[in-house]
Amino acid sequence: MAGFGWCRGIEDAALLKELGFDFIECRVTDLQLENTEETKKRLPLYLQSPLPVKAFNVLFPGEISVVGPAADAQRIRTYIGRVAETLSRIGAEIVVFGSGRSRNIPEGWERKRAEEQIVQLLNWIADEFQGTGLTLAIEPLNRKESNIINSVAEGVQFARQVNRKEIRVLADFYHMDEEGEDLGTLVVNKDWLAHIHVADTGRLSPGTGSYPYDVFVSNLHEAGYNGLISAECTVNDPRTELENGLRFLKEKWSQYV
Repeated sequence: MAGFGWCRGIEDAALLKELGFDFIECRVTDLQLENTEETKKRLPLYLQSPLPVKAFNVLFPGEISVVGPAADAQRIRTYIGRVAETLSRIGAEIVVFGSGRSRNIPEGWERKRAEEQIVQLLNWIADEFQGTGLTLAIEPLNRKESNIINSVAEGVQFARQVNRKEIRVLADFYHMDEEGEDLGTLVVNKDWLAHIHVADTGRLSPGTGSYPYDVFVSNLHEAGYNGLISAECTVNDPRTELENGLRFLKEKWSQYV
């Protein structure tokens, strides 16, 4: 049975619990992992969260480049180590690698070299995540946000090169829609899916637009997906939109229970 969450700050965990969500998805960068004192101050909020923090996104702060000549291997590896240690303490399961700013290929940098850097990065992450219960989910982003890994299939290509159980792929309904990606890719790449992000037209709350949810959910059912599902979108009226969004998602998924 799928679990439903929402991408929100940890301060909203109590509200999500009250509304009936299964988990909350937070941002890695909010933990300030390069600042030990700040991390110590913030960590208790996650360890004592009234709702499980099962997933994290925004893995790298924008100032850490993982592709291009500015990529600092020592800084990256130290940071990844802190991510693994801290998020495993919190009890997280999924860590999303979107971080478009960090992974964008700089002008003049060869794509082949960028691809090699990403594969190396994924191997470093797999090393650190091994035995922690954490899985990295590579997030394909639309071309307005990233110039590499723009489809589920491309994310799977990178995961296959690493071929380690700690590295899997995320399917984000918003980015898929922006790129006009065939929803059948969810079935084709079913063995690699580890996490799902959802939204609706205009990147607003699920159920407020015209995204083809019946087709999306049907393909996920055919793929046998029963993992975590997080809404990631702009919210203007939190209590109302979160409550209505959860009801909408449960109705769509209940067709296949």
